[in-house]
Amino acid sequence: MKKIWWVARREFLATVTTRGFIVGVLLAPAMILMMILLMPRLMNERSPRVEGEIAIVDPTGQVAAEVGSYLAPQAMAARRDEEKRRVEEAAAKTGVGAAAQAGPGAGIAKQAIESALGEVPNLTMAPLSATANIDAEKEPLKIKGGKRLALVVVKPDAVMRAAGNTGFGSYDLFIRGKLDDRIEDDIREALKHSILEARVTNLGMDRAQIEAVTQLKRVASVTVTAEGEGKTNEALNFFIPIGFMGLLLMSVLSSGQYLMTSTIEEKSNRVVEVLLAAVSPMQLMTGKVLGGMAIGLVILLLYSGLGLWALFTFAVAGLLDFKLFIYLIVFFLISYFVLASLMAAVGSAVNELREAQTLMMPITMSVMIPWLLWAPITRNPNSTFATVLSMIPPVNSFTMMLRLTSTTPPPLWQVGLSILIGIASAFAAVWFASKVFRIGVLMYGKPPSFATLVRWARMA
Repeated sequence: MKKIWWVARREFLATVTTRGFIVGVLLAPAMILMMILLMPRLMNERSPRVEGEIAIVDPTGQVAAEVGSYLAPQAMAARRDEEKRRVEEAAAKTGVGAAAQAGPGAGIAKQAIESALGEVPNLTMAPLSATANIDAEKEPLKIKGGKRLALVVVKPDAVMRAAGNTGFGSYDLFIRGKLDDRIEDDIREALKHSILEARVTNLGMDRAQIEAVTQLKRVASVTVTAEGEGKTNEALNFFIPIGFMGLLLMSVLSSGQYLMTSTIEEKSNRVVEVLLAAVSPMQLMTGKVLGGMAIGLVILLLYSGLGLWALFTFAVAGLLDFKLFIYLIVFFLISYFVLASLMAAVGSAVNELREAQTLMMPITMSVMIPWLLWAPITRNPNSTFATVLSMIPPVNSFTMMLRLTSTTPPPLWQVGLSILIGIASAFAAVWFASKVFRIGVLMYGKPPSFATLVRWARMA
């Protein structure tokens, strides 16, 4: 047992102390942390206020004035405030936004909304004659830094239908190069509002009544469970399953890949022959698998800890059941021993990394199945398909994790059965890998096929 721990310690330290591991594993959390710390400062950086004119050709005589009123700085500022209020209300309805407003992330959230809406521009209208030369009026748009931002040409039948036509005309919009897309959206909204207002007025209708009849307020749904009732959290319902699935998949595949790579390198460098002089093949493989498990746990705890810190930052940790993290550790151990054992077997059977790609492809593709099917699984987690898939190794751990983080978790007996099946599959994978490892670690030459690996397992 002492020799196994010696091998495991060597495998762990030989991997986590390398520059590649530190950069590859720690770089992403460091960048995320840096962005979180820099975000408030970046949000305070205001883009320059846009100033310029909007030229408009309005043969109807009913659109230009309303567009000017709509784009007046005071009117735009009032709409920005109203839009900000609606966004904050919509975020509050998800539960995440309401909690964030009370937590340390409140300032970041508000700054993000203000940055997305942008500074209120100072736009002036420049009405043109209905007979203006359109090509000539486009020329000011070509001047870099010129005051003209856009040219609007309203169609003659945009407000009143032409005789014999059942539809209305629209408008043409020409803009200066690299114009802020938010300004273009404002111009389009102004034209839509103004043209529709003119149409309704000409038809003798009340636009307020039309909007009241045709609009229906969206209400927040209420989730009813055995524990009680609460607001439906659409954001967490979407992101939590894919987040837990990503954590499990990344930690298992990364640690398994490190294990396979180190095994191939030691075999090709003949280091494994020196190691086998001190330990048995079974002790060597067991130690390497345990060392790889420690590497996977480091990756898992690092990224899950970062996620927890983000949840506490935005005061939404209470919306998450922490039993999920216990299941995450359990299913990590199961899936790791299955996949890492197979990767160790593959690493012992080949001579270089290029030869391992053929044998690795089925293993990698099998664990990607739940990732590719996460949407139908999370939408209907108790379907026959999802239930059966959560009982089939090696994908059962990943599928069950998706079901546990969905809106309707599976019954406890199914979770227990999936864990038992996973433990049995882990023992089977370790047994198979140990047989292959015993023969393959000292075999050189042509890389084997899966049929050869099965034959080695029977022979050993």
